[in-house]
Amino acid sequence: MTSFKYNRLNKDDAAVLLVDHQAGLLSLVRDIEPDKFKNNVLAVADLAKFFNLPTILTTSFEQGPNGPLMPELKALFPDAPYIARPGQINAWDNEDFVKAVKATGKKQLIIAGVVTEVCVAFPALSALEEEFEVFVVTDASGTFNAMTRDAAWNRMSAAGAQLMNWFGVACELHRDWRNDIEGLAALCSNHIPDYRNLMTSYNALTAGK
Repeated sequence: MTSFKYNRLNKDDAAVLLVDHQAGLLSLVRDIEPDKFKNNVLAVADLAKFFNLPTILTTSFEQGPNGPLMPELKALFPDAPYIARPGQINAWDNEDFVKAVKATGKKQLIIAGVVTEVCVAFPALSALEEEFEVFVVTDASGTFNAMTRDAAWNRMSAAGAQLMNWFGVACELHRDWRNDIEGLAALCSNHIPDYRNLMTSYNALTAGK
């Protein structure tokens, strides 16, 4: 019987790669609603800031139809490595990108991007080949349709990538509410409307105590 090892995300050994969240490519995303998708991408960005994770931004052929990076990401990470790839489809084929990843010194890579089967899957598979641990943020990565998405998820999962949503990533990094109750609650409330309602109700109930 094969033994299972639970490889948890570790905030001290993780970096975030935001790949090709570009205006033109965002228009291709159909497997998740546009507003929800944008919210999820910004949630990943906010959790990267909250946990102080090294973050790398990259774009592909942004002078062409793929378009510029989401301006919110540039604003959130003004000092982060920003790799504007001149043409390489797989970000891992770009020497500057790989150097930036390896310069973090982290072995766990949290990856999100557009589109899932290309901009996420290609560097994820390449990183796995070089023995990084890869965690794909499924709800901050998007593509044409569910069939395409599922095939990409299967391909990455079979190779050893772990598939998670941004909320799961945040909770696994945080480990214990007592590490920062207000900080994690604020992160969740800012990006999950139902969680905001939960906190509003809780605060109302406890206000008089």
